[in-house]
Amino acid sequence: MRYVLALDQGTTSSRAIVFGEDGAVRSVAQSEFRQIFPQPGWVEHDPLEIWATQHSVAVEALRRAGLDASRIEALGITNQRETAIVWERATGQPIHNAIVWQDRRTAARCDELKREGRAALVRERTGLVLDPYFSATKIEWILDHVPGARARAEAGELAFGTVDTWLAWNLSGGRLHVTDPSNASRTMLFDIASGDWDEQLLSILRVPRELLPDVRPSAGVFGHSAADVLGAPVAIAGIAGDQQAALFGQAAVQAGMAKNTYGTGSFILLHTGATRIVSDQGLLTTAAAQVNGREYALEGSVFVAGAVVQWLRDGLGIIKSSAEVEALAASARDTGGVFLVPAFAGLGAPHWDAFARGAMLGLTRGTSAAQIARAALEAIAFQTAEVLVAMERDAGLRLTELRVDGGAASNDLLMQFQADLLGVSVARPQTVETTALGAAYLAGLATGVWRDVPEIASHWRRARVFEPQMSRAEAAERIANWLRAVERAKDWARD
Repeated sequence: MRYVLALDQGTTSSRAIVFGEDGAVRSVAQSEFRQIFPQPGWVEHDPLEIWATQHSVAVEALRRAGLDASRIEALGITNQRETAIVWERATGQPIHNAIVWQDRRTAARCDELKREGRAALVRERTGLVLDPYFSATKIEWILDHVPGARARAEAGELAFGTVDTWLAWNLSGGRLHVTDPSNASRTMLFDIASGDWDEQLLSILRVPRELLPDVRPSAGVFGHSAADVLGAPVAIAGIAGDQQAALFGQAAVQAGMAKNTYGTGSFILLHTGATRIVSDQGLLTTAAAQVNGREYALEGSVFVAGAVVQWLRDGLGIIKSSAEVEALAASARDTGGVFLVPAFAGLGAPHWDAFARGAMLGLTRGTSAAQIARAALEAIAFQTAEVLVAMERDAGLRLTELRVDGGAASNDLLMQFQADLLGVSVARPQTVETTALGAAYLAGLATGVWRDVPEIASHWRRARVFEPQMSRAEAAERIANWLRAVERAKDWARD
């Protein structure tokens, strides 16, 4: 049996999973880390804590599998995307906390760039909308706000990376400064047609090219971990942003196949093959994991999905653990007309409103905690439905199945409501660890653990399929009411 180690560095926790060549999970280790909120709308992580937790769970996953690092054929990395880290090349020390993808501190700067007429160029070159979600304005902010940082960056003393780059740097003892197209395409600095950093955008955003990592295909040997990190050198052979990794792990590898990952946010990707579809519905055109030349996807990014359940737990205190939410929500027959719009960090696709904020509407004296919990779960499904309708319009097709993964995909109540809203089958796979599995597949593909993409796709199996039970008229009415609620949450935090 050959084994692959996947590092799955997420927004709220670091995980490591050992997979066998049959695609089955052999061991899992996970560790949460701090969320730092310096100001309203600002979200940061400690990069050293990201690395410390990721390293510790990698070691623990190997221990639980009864393996030492010499038994691992390859290592794959998948990561929270858009989060920006800048560090010293000489010491490996970050010069500022990581600015997380959810952070909205550069909303005003993005508005300024829009007024300058930069949005069309960003869309043309990167496939993205001009929004603080992406890395570019975060990098600019760090260089502007850390004394001396811009001069040091121009002198080549500093390095930037999304979280994959930060992990590869630390795994390799500072020898690797690399990323892949799926992560580079989320920086708002990368030309997805040419496959290189865009000089015009670098100039506009004032980001020195010396700061940036090398971009290499998602499946390929980038280098090896330092011997003392895991106990033996291991080939770092696969890198992909978490959502593109999940698309690959779901075996949605052909044009027209779609998946949704219900994590901290909700991320819906539709594979479009070698075709770059330019959205007129507020979606993103992004690089898929690159295996056989350039491949693309349409993406809809929902900023708050599973995070709304964490808010019920940590903010409102109506549940003690996230696992309790399904039972509480199911104890209410319906929401009693309550709609919860979890725009805690603004609204992503298809609205792209950085100034939207969370709202709860339809409250009465009779509203219960159970109804609020049910409204929170329904909000996740409503946001997903909005994005999928936009995708169908952009791509000119009708979906027949949505493949799902992520923590909230285990929630049967949510999955059934999702199928009801969409009017299509929602398929949950036997292996729900598809983000980590995608990273493992990319690494194993590069090192011969798996022969080719069709062999990988043959491992995918349905565990349960949820079929729609709601009438289309009722679904349409519910979505219309949801959209009324969304309109009331928009443009709230603008000065």
